[in-house]
Amino acid sequence: MKLEQLLKKPESLPVVPELAARLIQTFEDDDVDLNRIGADIEHDPVMAARLLRQANSSLFRLVRPVGTVRDAVMVLGLNKIRALVIGASMNASFHAVSGIHLDRFWQYSFVAASLAKWICAPRRLDENVAFTAALLHGVGELVMHMGMPEVMRAIDQRVDPLDLERAGAEYLALNYSYAEAGAALASHWRLPRLLVVAIEQHGRPLEHEPLEPLSAVVHMASWRARLFVAGNRMDDLIHTYPDAVGEVLELDPDALVAADVAGLDALETF
Repeated sequence: MKLEQLLKKPESLPVVPELAARLIQTFEDDDVDLNRIGADIEHDPVMAARLLRQANSSLFRLVRPVGTVRDAVMVLGLNKIRALVIGASMNASFHAVSGIHLDRFWQYSFVAASLAKWICAPRRLDENVAFTAALLHGVGELVMHMGMPEVMRAIDQRVDPLDLERAGAEYLALNYSYAEAGAALASHWRLPRLLVVAIEQHGRPLEHEPLEPLSAVVHMASWRARLFVAGNRMDDLIHTYPDAVGEVLELDPDALVAADVAGLDALETF
């Protein structure tokens, strides 16, 4: 199935939930009212519970527990809230996807997001935008599995959805990959152009001129996250390291292949 045909199927591109739509609008807003965001989230019990759990997680190590949604919004901050809500909305929109283990998929996505933020920390790149881009970079797999389950089942039998060779297998079979499908969903949901480009180009960031640094960051985060969920085998980490992209970002290969990079051993998924 061609990408254009896939994108015409309503099940492939679900409508963005209302709460996520309001958070997406804040990308263009320089003066965001966090109290209003907290009030909006209070009307969504499931999302409110997620945010409270995250705010009280070991990642924040607060002196006292966070008991209200509005306090959780203040603790987590706009960028974290936005990423969590959009990610959870994606999860809700694709609540049952044949061929995809969703808990494993979102664990992988959250690991990639945390890695992207870690990679950006010492560089002049927005680490919170990188977090969101990496969190969402793989959603094209959900789009493709929802829109053409039989086609994807055949690919899944050959290559696992989180295998390093996954994009190549999809290009071979379809002439496009989850990256293009994910960018289409991000565009459909009216995410900022920078995020759409990062999702679309992250698989082959060096093939685009000019190079978008955020795409390179997501490429490295995706590579490392796939090996994390595969068991952190040192041989794989060493022999598959994306040297060219790592050099562009001036990364230390030894730091990125370390088992505890970005605190992965202590990460909690949402």
